[in-house]
Amino acid sequence: MRLWIVAVALLVSACGFHLRGAYSLPFDTLYIAQPESSELRAIIKRNVEASTQTRITDAANEAQATLKIISDTPVKKILSLNSAGRVREYQLTRTFVFAVANNAGGEYLPQNSIILSREMTFDDSAVLSKEAEEVLLWRDIQNDLVQQLLRRLAAVKPQANASAQ
Repeated sequence: MRLWIVAVALLVSACGFHLRGAYSLPFDTLYIAQPESSELRAIIKRNVEASTQTRITDAANEAQATLKIISDTPVKKILSLNSAGRVREYQLTRTFVFAVANNAGGEYLPQNSIILSREMTFDDSAVLSKEAEEVLLWRDIQNDLVQQLLRRLAAVKPQANASAQ
């Protein structure tokens, strides 16, 4: 058994696998162009402050960068029907379009989009449980969205856009 654990550990370490560490955003302050009451803004703020050294500001003129959310569209689409014409599967899709600008009006990151989708089966005899499953899937999509957003923000190269400042 111990030999098996050691073998798996060596195999995993040999392939270059490592846990995702903390993000390092290339700016010290960030403004999120969303209303204070926005749930998405609160989640992004919580994740940025928990996993980076970047501080979220309440005013755009105090920040080195501004996250502009251009659109955020959730869509629930029917994928398939059963023989009686009732819904059998749904596809949940969220399209998130954003850009990151500096405080001088230049762009750190041009308009970018993140598209996430999940499929779910549906059963008329279990409506309440399927509604709960849908809520969990939307939450999973949102968490995945924020993680992808943080990875893209961490990849921004402000030095390359210094001429835009």
